[in-house]
Amino acid sequence: MQTTFPRLLLDHAKARPDATALREKEYGIWQTFSWSQLAALVRTMACALAAKGLTRGEHVVVIGENRPRLYASMLAVQSLGAIPVPLYQDAVATEYVFPLHNAEVRFAVVEDQEQVDKLIEIRPQCSRLAHIWYDDGRGLRNYEEPGLASLDAMLEAGRAFEAAQPGFFDAEVAQAAPTDVAAMFFTSGTTGNPKGVVHTHRTLLDRAKAGADFDRLTEREEVLAYLPPAWIGQNIFSYAQWLACGYIVNCPESASTVTIDLKEIGPTYYFAPPRIFEGLLTSVMIRMEDAGALKRRLFHHYMAVARRVGPRLLDGKPVSFGERLAYKLGDLLVFGPLRNSLGLSRVRVAYTAGEAIGPDLFTFYRSIGINLKQLYGSTETAVFVCLQPDNAVRADTVGVPIDGVEIRVDGNGEILVKSPGILKEYYKNPLATAEVMGADGWYHTGDAGFIDASGHLKIIDRAKDVGRIVGGANDGAMFAPKYVENKLKFFPHVKEAVAFGDGRERVCAFINIDFEAVGNWAERRNLPYAGYTDLAAKPQVLELIRECVEQVNADLAQDEMLAGSQISRFLVLHKELDADDGEMTRTRKVKRGFISDKYEVLVDALYEGRREQFIETAVKFEDGRSGSVSATLAIVDAKTYPALARKAA
Repeated sequence: MQTTFPRLLLDHAKARPDATALREKEYGIWQTFSWSQLAALVRTMACALAAKGLTRGEHVVVIGENRPRLYASMLAVQSLGAIPVPLYQDAVATEYVFPLHNAEVRFAVVEDQEQVDKLIEIRPQCSRLAHIWYDDGRGLRNYEEPGLASLDAMLEAGRAFEAAQPGFFDAEVAQAAPTDVAAMFFTSGTTGNPKGVVHTHRTLLDRAKAGADFDRLTEREEVLAYLPPAWIGQNIFSYAQWLACGYIVNCPESASTVTIDLKEIGPTYYFAPPRIFEGLLTSVMIRMEDAGALKRRLFHHYMAVARRVGPRLLDGKPVSFGERLAYKLGDLLVFGPLRNSLGLSRVRVAYTAGEAIGPDLFTFYRSIGINLKQLYGSTETAVFVCLQPDNAVRADTVGVPIDGVEIRVDGNGEILVKSPGILKEYYKNPLATAEVMGADGWYHTGDAGFIDASGHLKIIDRAKDVGRIVGGANDGAMFAPKYVENKLKFFPHVKEAVAFGDGRERVCAFINIDFEAVGNWAERRNLPYAGYTDLAAKPQVLELIRECVEQVNADLAQDEMLAGSQISRFLVLHKELDADDGEMTRTRKVKRGFISDKYEVLVDALYEGRREQFIETAVKFEDGRSGSVSATLAIVDAKTYPALARKAA
């Protein structure tokens, strides 16, 4: 698209001034912002920022949940030719130091007291940080920090500047070009400092438009913006595509009200990573286990019909009159109420990405009439690389290249991409940029996979993580840790998994149980427990997880290429892996190398044949306190299976 984000805002405000642009739930009531109101707010904010000295090309940090005035601040920054840098609102203060230094940040717009406190804490290390504006003033009345002010005070200054220079804003917006930098997103930093991914208006809007065209999105869509704005996936769905299409974005009141808000809004276009869909399904299954016998029988009977008929209906395949009638009855009694209970009754298109989604989980949602699809992309590609067409949706692929995208698989299985959405550069990091951008224009994704006979892309793992088993009966066999971990996470009782095996004779794993799902399982069996650590150590729970591991092994044995990746030993960790403890990124990707080093004594115990191992681990609690968790962990052997013999040609 040959335009910019602020110009799109002004276009909507001119063509549809009274149409709803944003909604925000406050004190239980939905507040509406029209396109004209939003444009006026952005104009005033931009004038205020200019009055404080923001110049073209500077970076402005934005931290908080999805909030209309934070969205407006990003548009205001872009209107002046400056660059918004959204950061994760749940990051600890020290995680902000590198981005603020790297981007030479003088200005920050944040949501509330929590974010103000974090920036004040690191301000001695970030001496350039001169101005901090906050949206929600609760708890901040007596703060006397230099450069700290409310957005309301900012707007007062903006109105005075605007009155003195009435043509300033329009002249600034007119200066911007599609090739100008529009935003910078910091990667999760799994192996070191995060990298600033630089995107232009053209790269972001081109991919937003390509994705919208693919799924025929219009201004009539409703979106619930509940994931971190710092994650480019949320940014594309609720910012870039919002402005490209002009649909309505709804901001929940808080993280705790998302489920209620989802039901009230009934989005038509929905995105969630697999863990969200897993959580929704887990809550459904827990409720069904607690339901009466008749209701349970009804649910399981019609779910069998749904699994048989639902995906075929969605894919436009022929279905007999009897099956169609049975499905309609199931929809009346079970599927319709279930979709409504989940808040997904109006969804026309739903996407998941970021991690592999289990085939059973994927099929469940499609079976009950939710058009759930998968996509493939990354921060560096402005998300949209491959999407699944409506009538060609499969659980084991991530779709086909969409308009403007070319894909190539090199000799070692790495996926290379050419696309109008490729990043401009990694900020101040030419070496990293050169590593991923070939001289021939191909972007090296770092993912390993292949294109199947139908033209769909299938992802195996990160290319750098694909290793080999060394020694033993599986010497030389491929080891794909992420593939193994994802298969474990397909089970509702497994929340996280970390697999080891590269350069070793066999594969071993750490496992985190899903506390809610396993807790409910234990309660139904009258199994008492005193918390996560106690529950994770119960012999009955270890047996439950062993059954999951052995089912994964049986599945892997069917795959000649990955049969050597079967798990021979595992343990259930005594604590949940946590981003605050450095074990995961803010997007919940495990830091395998960090975990291997931190829990080296446990890794050694797995490979040295020990039956148990004591461990004590320092942790950070939600209230900021530090402490430790200790336990003696049992190490469990799992059954492995012979690889399926290759069939004769």
